[in-house]
Amino acid sequence: MTTSSTVSQAAEAGEPEKAAAEAPPATESSSNPAGRPPRWTGRRADVLVTLVYLLGAFWVTIRTWIDPWGRVLGEQAKDQAFNEWMFAYDAHVVRNLDNPFFTTLQNAPDGVNLMGNVAMQLPGILLSPLTMVAGPEVTYLSLMTANLFFTALTWYWLLSRRLVKSRVGAFAGALVIGFGPAIISHSNGHPHITSQWLIPFIIWSVIRLGEPGRTVRNGLTLGALVLAQLFVGEENLFLTAIACAFMVIGYAIFNWADVRARFARAAGSLAIGGGLVLLFAAYPLYHQFAGPQHYSGHPGDPKPATIESYFAFATESIGGGKNSAAGLAPNFTEEVTFFGWPLMLIALAGIVWLRRENIVRVLAVTGAGAAILSLGPVIHLNNQRNLRIPGPFALLEHLPVVNAMVVARFNLITTVAMGVLLAVIVARVAERARPAETSGLPIRLLGLTVLAGALIPIMPTPLAGHDRPPVPDFVTAGTWRDYVAEGRTLVPVPVNGLTSIRYGSAAEVGFAVPSGYFLGPSSPDDNTGRWGAPPRPTWQLFEKIQGSKDEPVVITDADRTAAVEDLRYWKADAVVLPRDRGTDVKLLLALESLLGPGQRVSDVWLWDVRPLTNN
Repeated sequence: MTTSSTVSQAAEAGEPEKAAAEAPPATESSSNPAGRPPRWTGRRADVLVTLVYLLGAFWVTIRTWIDPWGRVLGEQAKDQAFNEWMFAYDAHVVRNLDNPFFTTLQNAPDGVNLMGNVAMQLPGILLSPLTMVAGPEVTYLSLMTANLFFTALTWYWLLSRRLVKSRVGAFAGALVIGFGPAIISHSNGHPHITSQWLIPFIIWSVIRLGEPGRTVRNGLTLGALVLAQLFVGEENLFLTAIACAFMVIGYAIFNWADVRARFARAAGSLAIGGGLVLLFAAYPLYHQFAGPQHYSGHPGDPKPATIESYFAFATESIGGGKNSAAGLAPNFTEEVTFFGWPLMLIALAGIVWLRRENIVRVLAVTGAGAAILSLGPVIHLNNQRNLRIPGPFALLEHLPVVNAMVVARFNLITTVAMGVLLAVIVARVAERARPAETSGLPIRLLGLTVLAGALIPIMPTPLAGHDRPPVPDFVTAGTWRDYVAEGRTLVPVPVNGLTSIRYGSAAEVGFAVPSGYFLGPSSPDDNTGRWGAPPRPTWQLFEKIQGSKDEPVVITDADRTAAVEDLRYWKADAVVLPRDRGTDVKLLLALESLLGPGQRVSDVWLWDVRPLTNN
């Protein structure tokens, strides 16, 4: 048995110390007897990989870096607006020592359960100095760029230092995980999904559970990592737990004796780690599941993936295009499969070839199990909705937490399994090419050609950068402070969630806003999840006016009474309508009929409603 095979098997069997002891120095190679450092080993390789990942991250986001304050990244402006508001609120928390888990500054006066709305408190608070200096727009774009870079880099670290001997394999595997379609699609507005830089360390900590003499250390390490991930992205943490469950099942099927021998020590570590998490997370989790504005489930259908999508190319990939994913994904941001047929063929062939290796068996069980779950409660073949096969997810879809999942995202687990599997396959090909330099060269060249043919088509193109809707100078310049008291509300017209949070984040959440863009309960008596707040009469009146085309909407005394009641409910101090060439004249006339003549202040029409609402 070769040294590299021994090391790999030791690592796969959960014996990292043995693997480290048997590993040759990084600058030596059996195919390089002269002792010269091969190109793809050592620090040179690590520096090159780091630069490639860094350039790749900026390549994806470059169209928005041109003007972070004037453009939005990708195709989900509403999700970006929500996250920018959250980062502005995190800076507010740091300045004012406010509650990071609940606030009434959005959806006033009822508030928003931030623990149930992917608040990302840890990165938001750590990046609050950047938010205070450059604004939440730059914080958002910086995090989205850093997520791509650090997710790929940390996976490269785990693969190259702990799982495979090939730097090329580690680079390729981490490239799939950090820059594959799953991460790129979610870069259109979901930083809580793309923030996966802690996941490799959590998985490695799980792999090490049960090692002799490390029960307490492993438990504390795992607990600290889980606790940190809880405040980075709970959904990724939940998916990681599912992935680890599949890993344990896959390993136990073929190595039951080893699992039984390690069980007691692993259980002890889990108890220690669980106690640490419970100590610091009990209150936030209580807030999420039983606190004000908590909700259950997720509005809409589960949005499953489709079988065909695994062999197709994503919209934002070199091999894809505008229509390459049409009908194969729930929406643009959920193109989480789309490995392309070349990579799928390599993966399937690799599983057959290396089927006797523990790590490949575990990866096959994990990746396939998650892929099947991602297809939803009813599996559709060939995109024909009339051909329906019951899926195993039907047994889980009504369980708490699971019922709030976007089902296609289970494939984020499959993406990680695919990346690690690719790293293993490349490492094994490299090992076969080492015995003789002359005969090994054609094998390496052929292998690199096939690898490039599988990876290049799924690599990302730059995400679109769109102009963001302008926010009035009245808000950005701070003129609002003369009209809105602390803890009171500024009501933008039309009263919709996106306008509210854009104004709020631009003002550093200095005032409360009605409505918002969030998940919350359907009503005080029904905690079924819904998007945004139930509309109030005045909000609905404005929507009716906007949709009326040229037909006039008559304002009645009942409308005026309802407007005053709504303004009092919102604790409003001021109502504003942008005053520019795009001013909606119908809304202006309606506001004058409801509240009387408005004032021209800066670039808005303003109605000072304090005489109506402060009594």
